Amino acid sequence: MSKVLKLLLEGEHLSKEQIAEILGMSMVEVESEFKRLKDENVILGWRPVLHPTTAAEGRVRAAIEVKISPEREGGFDRLAERISRFDNVESCHLMSGGYDLLAIVQGETLHEVAAFVSEKLATIGGVLSTQTHFLLRSYKEQGFFIGRDNNDPDRPAVSA
Repeated sequence: MSKVLKLLLEGEHLSKEQIAEILGMSMVEVESEFKRLKDENVILGWRPVLHPTTAAEGRVRAAIEVKISPEREGGFDRLAERISRFDNVESCHLMSGGYDLLAIVQGETLHEVAAFVSEKLATIGGVLSTQTHFLLRSYKEQGFFIGRDNNDPDRPAVSA
């Protein structure tokens, strides 16, 4: 893994100047590495991690299990890519186990998410069934602990 990428994944938001200083690299080297990571589709974009109850107030998220029929030529890919194109879909993953795809879907209300599933997702040819699980509370989001103080005595100790 690239030193620049590793630092980005482990740290807070850092400027390119800070990355160069921390890693002992020149700005030209850091710029070159960023360009390479973008050109190779390693870095797709930048998004802040929002606290789900304070920043996304009023938003509803759901995990949708989707069973689909694989196609002769494309397997699961064509349907997964079609589902991924909907604006309501935050992420979509091919899974092993009892269902084929896991789609994380968001909307303004429970009704909006339910309507998306019943009117758009479930009506796609090749979708055999769906099962919706509304997210009620988040405890960790993209590696960030949400909730009580980080010095919580119930939190497992970290060992080296």
